[in-house]
Amino acid sequence: MTKVYVSSVIPAPAADVWKVVRDFNGLPDWAPFVAESRIEQNAHADRIGCIRSFTLKDGGRIRERLLALSDYDLSCSYAILESPMQVENYVATLSLTPITDGNLTLAEWQAEFDCTPEREAALTQQIGSGVFQAALTALKQRFGR
Repeated sequence: MTKVYVSSVIPAPAADVWKVVRDFNGLPDWAPFVAESRIEQNAHADRIGCIRSFTLKDGGRIRERLLALSDYDLSCSYAILESPMQVENYVATLSLTPITDGNLTLAEWQAEFDCTPEREAALTQQIGSGVFQAALTALKQRFGR
């Protein structure tokens, strides 16, 4: 199983960052690589089991199921159902932790998945840098102060 972990410090209170990332259908608002997103079957975006279907700016399409959402822990977990990345058993968690010194947020985004050995390095780079870090960097810029 391949693991990817990325973290960043966001210059804003965790509650403010959570308001942005909590919306399971809100990726186009803060992830620079997402063109559009919708929740299938008109489900609520915070209902466990709902499926978001989104299109990347490069035209790729991804479907993900919400597995967990905690306003207490400021975290959400989801699984990929379909994607062009050729991964299996993909589960990711995005979590926020308040940093009291400076009223900042530690954002951590991690994923585990299976893939062929020859694709592991490329997928780790693509998901870690091209997806997770790019989105966290966009959050840092959004809340820049």
